[in-house]
Amino acid sequence: MWLVTTSLKPPGALYSRPLLIPVHFYIRNFTEALKAAPFGRYTLNSVIMSAGIVFCQTFFSALAGYAFAKMKFKLRDVLFYVFLGSMMIPFPVTLIPNFLTINFLGWYDTYTALIVPRAVSVFAIFLFRQFFLSVPSEIEEASRIDGAGRFRTFFQIVLPISKPVIATSSLFSFLFAWNDFLWPLIVTDSPEMRTIQVGLAFFQGRYGVHWTLLAAATVLAILPTIVAFLLAQRSFIEGLANTGLKE
Repeated sequence: MWLVTTSLKPPGALYSRPLLIPVHFYIRNFTEALKAAPFGRYTLNSVIMSAGIVFCQTFFSALAGYAFAKMKFKLRDVLFYVFLGSMMIPFPVTLIPNFLTINFLGWYDTYTALIVPRAVSVFAIFLFRQFFLSVPSEIEEASRIDGAGRFRTFFQIVLPISKPVIATSSLFSFLFAWNDFLWPLIVTDSPEMRTIQVGLAFFQGRYGVHWTLLAAATVLAILPTIVAFLLAQRSFIEGLANTGLKE
């Protein structure tokens, strides 16, 4: 509430009139914020990065979750718990090795560096596994009787009924990618590759005293996450209820 109202106040009214609701709405803050920094480029970079991460995490996590839920192979459960255990490793521990790998491969300051290291999510694998455990095995057996193979059964039978968990995983992945700051800051250098969160940090450093412009830019950065949640709200709630995360 404070952030939105601050973005609508004239610059001089922020301290002279410490009211939560502004007397006059100053829409010009948003246009001035867009002119002060290349937010169009920052937004495009965030969209490309988020779309790539969402697609990769959803695709690979669905395959891995299905394997852990429906396929029988040696040390399946042990491997799954090892995957879950990796979630307890703090991100700073893997930061330097990941950066050295990216630099060695020549991916520094590219979209590949922003997307590929986050192409798999253990949490998303857990969501898909929990959902696929609830899918009746009779559906797969009927598909195999009709002559469908494992991959055809997955893509034509199982995946179409997995829309709730796909929406849930996609929303989590999008929020994670869109709001990520540290990794894009480390693996990008040129202004043309900055994401919107990194751009906000440089914007703050340059216009630190102009809180109204900074608030307006932050509101613009938050809007896509709000829209994404509103669009996927029903499927998101249904997905949480069907993946064992409800109380």
